[in-house]
Amino acid sequence: MHDPGGRWDDRADDGRTVLGTTHDGGRTAAARRLLQAHHQAGLHPLVVLATELLGTPSAEISLLTDVRVVVGAVAALPGPAGTRTSLEETLCAQVVAAGAPLVVEDATADPRVDAVRGPVAEVGAYLGVPLVDGAGQVVGAMCVYQPGPRVWTEDEVATLERLADAAVRQLEVTLLDQDLRVADRLAMLDAAAQAAGVGTFRWHLPSGDLHWDASLLDAFGYDEDSFGGTIAAFDARVHPQDLPHVTEALDTAIATVGVYEAEFRVVRPDGTVVWLAARGRALAGPSGETEQVIGVATDTTALRAHEERVQQILETMTVGYFWLGPDWRFGYVNAEAERILQRPRAELVGGDIWHLFPAAVGTNFEESYRAVVRTGRPLVFDAYYPAPLDAWFEVRAVAERGGVSVYFTDITERRQALALAEQARTRADMLAAVAGTLVDTLDPLQALQGVLPHVVPALADYAIASLLDDGSAGWRERLHDVAALHADPDQQPTLDAYRAARAAALTDESLVARVLARGTQAMRTGLPAPGEVVAPGTAQDLRDALAPASVVVLPLRGRGRVRGLLTLVRGAGREPFTPADHTVLRTLKTQVALALDNAQLHAARRALAEELQDSLLTDLPEPEHLQLVARYVPAATTARIGGDWYDAFVVRDGTTCLVIGDVTGHDLRAAVEMAQLRNVLRGGAHAVVQPPAAILSSFDWAVHDLGIGATCTGVLAKVEQPSDLAARGRHRLRWSNAGHPPPLLVRADGRVELLRRPADLLLGMRRDTVRHDHTVDLAPGSTVLLYTDGLVERRGESLAVGLERLRTTVEGIAHLPLDELCDRLVADLAADSLDDVALLAVRTRPEDARPAEAAPPRTGRTAGERAAAHAPQHDG
Repeated sequence: MHDPGGRWDDRADDGRTVLGTTHDGGRTAAARRLLQAHHQAGLHPLVVLATELLGTPSAEISLLTDVRVVVGAVAALPGPAGTRTSLEETLCAQVVAAGAPLVVEDATADPRVDAVRGPVAEVGAYLGVPLVDGAGQVVGAMCVYQPGPRVWTEDEVATLERLADAAVRQLEVTLLDQDLRVADRLAMLDAAAQAAGVGTFRWHLPSGDLHWDASLLDAFGYDEDSFGGTIAAFDARVHPQDLPHVTEALDTAIATVGVYEAEFRVVRPDGTVVWLAARGRALAGPSGETEQVIGVATDTTALRAHEERVQQILETMTVGYFWLGPDWRFGYVNAEAERILQRPRAELVGGDIWHLFPAAVGTNFEESYRAVVRTGRPLVFDAYYPAPLDAWFEVRAVAERGGVSVYFTDITERRQALALAEQARTRADMLAAVAGTLVDTLDPLQALQGVLPHVVPALADYAIASLLDDGSAGWRERLHDVAALHADPDQQPTLDAYRAARAAALTDESLVARVLARGTQAMRTGLPAPGEVVAPGTAQDLRDALAPASVVVLPLRGRGRVRGLLTLVRGAGREPFTPADHTVLRTLKTQVALALDNAQLHAARRALAEELQDSLLTDLPEPEHLQLVARYVPAATTARIGGDWYDAFVVRDGTTCLVIGDVTGHDLRAAVEMAQLRNVLRGGAHAVVQPPAAILSSFDWAVHDLGIGATCTGVLAKVEQPSDLAARGRHRLRWSNAGHPPPLLVRADGRVELLRRPADLLLGMRRDTVRHDHTVDLAPGSTVLLYTDGLVERRGESLAVGLERLRTTVEGIAHLPLDELCDRLVADLAADSLDDVALLAVRTRPEDARPAEAAPPRTGRTAGERAAAHAPQHDG
């Protein structure tokens, strides 16, 4: 059905309004008019702003004639600006047809989307609003969309409508600017004169004869027969409202023998009205008085109509406009400018801008206006004018008639929206940075120290972090201010001194006391009374020097109890904490509290683990003629507990057993498995008085029979002294290797050798593993080193490289006492290890070098008797 306005209002079967195939002349003409300006209108920032404010990947602005033309786009499915599509390929046509917002929350379930052809099938959610020009014509649509479904809020619809209104205003302003450039007032006068012709007149006062040429007769609607040739014929056709001032202009020219100028309306016999601009001069006769008036008249009807149209546009458009003359006085002000500038045009027109708006002097306003007049080039800029306007403006200044035309809009809300969006983004980044800092922090103090640089100065001018000890004592005894940071480095020493003094001086009325009593966040704005926060004295003097104006204390609660506090403070030069700040603070409080709780639990677990690990590392025996030294270094990045271990003990045959082992893992399970394996191996070595290979074979059976279910690498060695070696004061090392790094031997002459022998299968892998013994004789002063792989292995390099590094390192320090040698190895090779390190060293002494403080021998047997207990073994 066609409506009286000429628009098709077809209704689809599903009730949606669509554009028909017949064009609405008024609407399409309006859209085509604005389409002329889209290349210069600069609409791209508006579609970018739409994607940022509404959080969508795509946005577009389209004008609809008989086709859809994209005039602004970000990731638009039709294509970039300039793309043309049919109306059937867009939901924008439905927006234009309805003249109202179109909200699609789930395109797969919305029947309005089904009949639309083209790439709209890729849209999951769509929001479009109409573009309405100053005459009320719906000329196009602005829309945002995304792949998945979405619920659109009323605020989001309102935001898009404001952006759409800004887009239309930008197009109107650009088009008007183009019109004014083309239709300069003087150029239009020349064009009107050429089109209508210039008529001449001569009025002879003594006779009263008035002569007009053919052009002027035609302008007044006379011909030679109907024109009486008198001033009465002239007066009869001048519009009654204009006749008085025209008569006055003539009388003045006659009286002064001067210039005559007038612009007036002529009412022709057919009722039409034309505008004429007349200019002439009074000529004196012999008496010196005016004898005749001669001049020309030009038809200015077209010019007047254009000026009226321009003025109508200026008055109805939603963009503020004013013109400043060469003397910087207001020559014209439209209605929107009156509203924005909060002054009536009667007060503005004729007034000096620098006097009426003194805050503009020396700012971007003045610099830009003067630059436009000086260079003739237009400028676009944003600028802020303080109270009473207290607003941000987007300004376009164009040189015109020796002065400057200024188009401007109030963009305060847009700036505020962008500022809020930027603030939200900045705070989200801050919270993400806090989370990143806390994720790998397992120490409570480090956690709090790591948070402070993220919140100062982002949220506060300075901050104090506190920890609360466990226990039943009062909060003053348990509270410790452990870290503080100030945004001003010059104030940091004062803050450090205040942190050191604050906890002991806090009063029961302080925010800290209230938070600890209630467990809830507390805030104060304004300077507290003396003694209200801290007791009078040093702490209060320091606090006053820091000049707090707004304070928030956050309880860091984890698993049912407060484990610490964050005190955030702002000075008087910064606004107090806002509701938006409190939203961020709640998230911050939760993040830090959880991390602090986890860190404290980890610290407790680590202390327990260290205690367990220490209990598993046995004291070393002191056999005769041997010196034993051991070191254990937990990995730097673990819970300081793992599966590496060493052991040394004297068995009943008088030999000294040395054990080094490594169970996979760095946790409590690995430590428990290590303890099981160590005890089984120790018991087996005492029960089975055999060489190391036989003991380890028995161990393989025991691991399977007892169901321990763990495997490990290890070396079991015995230091023996058979009679043939005892006579020479020498010892023998006999060992069996189960997949472990080779022992290292430092001979008495300082030579260092890795005892590389074929290694057998890992311990506990099979019950029937065949194992082998290896031997080497030790001269007095020899040193044997057993170690775990953490001492030699490094990520990205072969084991051979690490073993050679160990050999050359020992070679350089082999002369040191055994304790110092082990300490140097730990310092040089284990400090940055990612694995635990266990180290067991034995050094043989001469037979007469047993220290007086050494323990007595574990058995009364002689060296020969001990040697007789060993069956001869081959060196595998």
